[in-house]
This record gives sequence, C-alpha cells and structure tokens, in this order.
Amino acid sequence: MRTEWKMNSMTVRVLAFAALALPLVFAGCKKEAEPEAEVAVEAAQPEHGAISEKFIADAVLAPIAQAAIQPKITAPVKKFYVERGARVKEGQLLAVLENADLAAAAQDNQGAYEAAQATFSTTTKAQVGEDQLKTESDFSQAKANLDLAESIVEGRKKLFAEGAIPGRDLDTAQVALVQAQAAYDASMKHRESMRNVTHEAALKLAAGDLKSAEGKYKGAQAMVSYTEIRSPINGFVTDRPNFAGETAAAGAPLITVMDTTTLLAKTHIAEAQAQQLKIGGEAEVRYPGMEEPVSAKVAMISPALDAGSTTVEVWLKIDNRGGKLKAGTPVKVAITGRTIENALKIPVPAVLTNDEGVKYVMIVGKDSKAEKKKVTLGVSDGEDIQVLGGLTGAEQVIATGSYGIDTGTKVKIGKAEEDDDDAGGKDAAADTGAKGGDEK
Repeated sequence: MRTEWKMNSMTVRVLAFAALALPLVFAGCKKEAEPEAEVAVEAAQPEHGAISEKFIADAVLAPIAQAAIQPKITAPVKKFYVERGARVKEGQLLAVLENADLAAAAQDNQGAYEAAQATFSTTTKAQVGEDQLKTESDFSQAKANLDLAESIVEGRKKLFAEGAIPGRDLDTAQVALVQAQAAYDASMKHRESMRNVTHEAALKLAAGDLKSAEGKYKGAQAMVSYTEIRSPINGFVTDRPNFAGETAAAGAPLITVMDTTTLLAKTHIAEAQAQQLKIGGEAEVRYPGMEEPVSAKVAMISPALDAGSTTVEVWLKIDNRGGKLKAGTPVKVAITGRTIENALKIPVPAVLTNDEGVKYVMIVGKDSKAEKKKVTLGVSDGEDIQVLGGLTGAEQVIATGSYGIDTGTKVKIGKAEEDDDDAGGKDAAADTGAKGGDEK
C-alpha cells in the first residue's frame, strides 16, 4: 500500500513537471519560427561625375540704391506730390515746404545783385574809361608842350649865336623848357599809375561788389530750393511718415525712395570659402514662398574681414524688374565655388555623424545587412557630396532610412519609412552637406 502511494506520487510529479515544461517547449519552438525583422530603406550606388561646391548661408535682401531724403531746413510741409508705393524718377518733385519768407529774401537779394551789375558796368565802361581818356589827353598835351619848348630853345640858340636876340630871351626859353619837361614827367607817371594801379583797383572793387551781391543772391536761391524735395534716384516711395501741414525737421527723413529693380543679397561667409569666389560667379537665392530658386551673380567680395566675426561680406546681385522680391526679406543663398570633375559622389542625406563628429554612411552588405563605413568627404552642392575616401563606388549606400540603424540590421530596399528619427537624420545629413567642403 505504501509502495503504491509512492509510485502514484512520483507519477504526479512527473506529470506536473511535464505540464510545466510543455508550454516552454512550445514557446521555444514558436520563437525560433519567427522571421527576422527587416527595415525598409532607399539605397543608391555612388556615381562619378562633376560636382560644384556650394556654400549655403543666410542673407538679407537690400535695394541696389536707397535715399532717405532729409530736408536741410525746418519748415511745415506745404504739399506732397506722391504717396507711399508711388514710382518716381530722378529729379522728380516729391514735396514742397512753406517758403514765402525765403522767396521774399531771394527777391531782395536779386534786386541787390542787379544793382551791383549796373554799378560794375558803369565803373568799367564809363567812369574808368573817362579817367583813362583824360589821363591820356593830359599826357599828350604835356608832350606837345615839351616838344614846343625844345624847338623854341633850339631856335633861340641860333638867333642868339647870330646876335639877333638878347641873352634874356634865350634864358626865358630855357626856363620854359625845364617847366615843360617837369610837366611831361608828371603826366607820364600819372598815366602809368592809371594803367597799372588805379585802373586795376577800380575794376577789382567793382568786381568784388558784384560777386558779393551774386553770392548773396545764389544763397537766397539755394534756401528756396531746399524747400523743394526732389528724388535723387529712380525707384519707389517706401516711406512717407508725415502729412501735409506737419513740420518737417531738418535732418529727419521725410521721404524714403528705394530702387528695387535690382536687389542685393548681403551675406557673410568664411574667408577660406571667399577665396574660391570670383566676381560674376553663379549663385542661387531661396525666397520664402517660392518653389524655385532665383538666379543671382556675385557682385562684390569685401577686400577686408569683418572685425567682429572674421568673415567676408559678399553681395549677390538679383534681377528684380518684375518686383516679386521685397527688400528686407531674410533668404537662404547658395553660392557656387570650385567644380570637381569626375568626382565620386553620394546623396547628402546618406551621410551621418556620430557623437565624436566622425562622418559615416550605412551600406547594404552581405545577406542584406547594414554595415557602417567611415568616409572622408569633399565638396557639396547641397544635394550630392564628394567622397574622398572610404568607398570604392561599388557599394549600395543607404540614402534614406539609415538613421538609427545598427550594424547587422536586416534591410529591405524599397521606400523608406518616414518617421521622426528619419527626419532627424535628414537634418543631420543636410548639415553635413552644408559643411562637407571643410571635411578633408
């Protein structure tokens, strides 16, 4: 009886153990039967071809010409002739300030100027001419008297020698000759003085008075002209803060005119990148809200570094005759640098960066499993990037969907699954593409 109980007890234990072990056996069989998970990715084989380096940077659009017109005097605005947004031409009258007092002063100075002109004419043509004529006449008379006295003396000398006249008559003639000579000498000096000094001084005095009057008149005219606000350039009125009747302050912008037919995208890039640019080089501008980039040309490369950032300022010129682009808009620019012929290139999103800053790509290896390949990069055009080392060109590089995949992960080439991790990978790859030219 006891032996039978022991056997039954053992049987129960075996059955219980079997009951517990059976699910584990089935579970193990089920795990081994599950297929290995696959990750869908997009792959591309590296290509050989030309690639042009592009430097990506932020920029702000500015007009090719701008004038913040400031009045030189403080006066109320009498009338505006343009509104904001109006197209204007160089020299066009935009506004007029109150100028009744200045116009009256100009008229007064005009009268003084005309009077000075008349005085100058009288002095040069009449008064100076009369004095000169009298001087010449006196000189001629003195010379005639001297010649006469000399002839009388010569005649009386002959008569005195013949005994025809007394010596007293000869002495009288000689005294008259001396007086005539003295009068002639004085007349000649006066004539020279009139020619060299008096006449010139009179002309200078008259000319000085005329110029002074002319200067005052022109100054008064200038003050009147300051009340007429004209555009110095062709363009559009972009700002007009005042209204008619309000006082315009001297030195404060009254009207702003911009020429936006051509815009400048002003940006700063590294000196090493600027060394590869040239005037007239190709560039593109990404404008918010526009699908296609706008073509541009390199217009200016600063000859000096910016003191604060040690970068080089570069201007890109954009044709904006259609008026679609607005000045002051922040944009993205891509400036074309050097071109590498027959470069080995891969898509920019394929490049990843680890925590140590090392660049690598994931490739489709043996048995369709992902493998990590460290790469050395060259120039980038924003879409593709040059590979200097790490790939032979025969690999299948995972272009999309590689972010977060470990080495040995089973991959399936197809349409990659879009998720947050992939988006992060694309951002990292885009950053790699923008800076790829510096990785040597």
